[in-house]
Amino acid sequence: MTQTIRSRTPSSSSPDAAAPGRAPRVHPAWWVAAVTFLVLIGAAGFRATPGVLIDPLHEEFGWSRGGISFAVSVNLLLYGFTAPFSTALMERYGIRRVVLGALLLISAGSGLTVFMTEQWQLVLCWGVLVGLGAGSMALAFAATIAGRWFVARRGLVTGILTAGGAAGNLAFLPLVGLLAAGPGWRVAALAVAFAALAVVPLVIWLLRDRPEALGLRPYGAGEEYVSPPPAPPGAARRTLAALAAAARTRVFWLLAASFAICGASTNGLIATHFVPGAHDHGMPVPVAASLLAVIGIFDVVGTICSGWLTDRYDARRLLAVYYALRGASLLCLPVLRADAVHPPMVLFIVFYGLDWVATVPPTIALCREHFGEDAGVVFGWVLASHQLGAALVAFGAGLIRDTTGSYDLAWTSAGALCAVATVLVMVIGRTTAPGVPARV
Repeated sequence: MTQTIRSRTPSSSSPDAAAPGRAPRVHPAWWVAAVTFLVLIGAAGFRATPGVLIDPLHEEFGWSRGGISFAVSVNLLLYGFTAPFSTALMERYGIRRVVLGALLLISAGSGLTVFMTEQWQLVLCWGVLVGLGAGSMALAFAATIAGRWFVARRGLVTGILTAGGAAGNLAFLPLVGLLAAGPGWRVAALAVAFAALAVVPLVIWLLRDRPEALGLRPYGAGEEYVSPPPAPPGAARRTLAALAAAARTRVFWLLAASFAICGASTNGLIATHFVPGAHDHGMPVPVAASLLAVIGIFDVVGTICSGWLTDRYDARRLLAVYYALRGASLLCLPVLRADAVHPPMVLFIVFYGLDWVATVPPTIALCREHFGEDAGVVFGWVLASHQLGAALVAFGAGLIRDTTGSYDLAWTSAGALCAVATVLVMVIGRTTAPGVPARV
């Protein structure tokens, strides 16, 4: 049975209990959001390294780019399909426990790569361990924090947290590129492992599961706010049940297909293959990595602005604009000279960066609009489709490079797919009753 937060009387013996009668000057939701942002930065560190390390691994071990890209595909696939279950596990066992376990997996997977001598070990460390760890703190983590701790400014906070991944690229890519070109890729992998471990104390100290643990309402919640009931046992069953219910609706498949194209055109293609693609034209790896980091800078701006816009405008129309602009920029990429930093290339980086994950806040908003209380879990499954698209294109683009000697076909194909995504999101209907999806 639910109860209003006003009726809760936190125990004075609880370490999470707030002092009675004294409201905090800064709502704890903002501290939780800040820690979550830092956690997402740490988790993004290893996901920033694949594109930088493809050429060093190819040169040292002689592995094909397609084979190395397969390990990236496993990482992306597990990242996606872990996300919906991690959302349910966070609800059942607590955010802090799941996040701590995920950070340790990422650190272990990154650190163990320095000992590998065979390609299957790359798949195990880079693909499986890091994929599972990163998936446990995927974008669904950001959606869970925003949904639990915020009522007002939820779209803005979702955008800020989503930008944490981009900030991770910003923080790590230039460093990883310099380390890979200097001391070597092993030093770069160890740096990422230590960065993931560095976030652990902050998680233990500041991250809390819900505002109710502090005797508070979510930020912006009114007196009428009612605390949600505890999550029922059977996290996996609930995750699969939410998928079964969502799969009977047209809107789920439209969101899943469009978000798969989103993943194909970002994580799968640009994040994985932009650096080796630029290196093919003679651009030094540290310079190409720095350009990809600049995408991260503008992605922070674009995603936060997208969250602000999502609070005010039709999410479907925003998505249509984002996908159309992204497709146009990708179609222009093959004609740009990638041998040096010049104005057209800088324009592409800025333009693409603003649009990188600006799609996330409106996609989450559509999940909330159509799936109500199951929105977090459903978004986890939509995110799985995002990573499925990313995995297929990460592997496929590597094969295209091995077969044709160029990435041009990969760039143009992704641009055409973005045009398809533009049409898909505009087909999504509006619901007049939030939480009650329209059936097929």
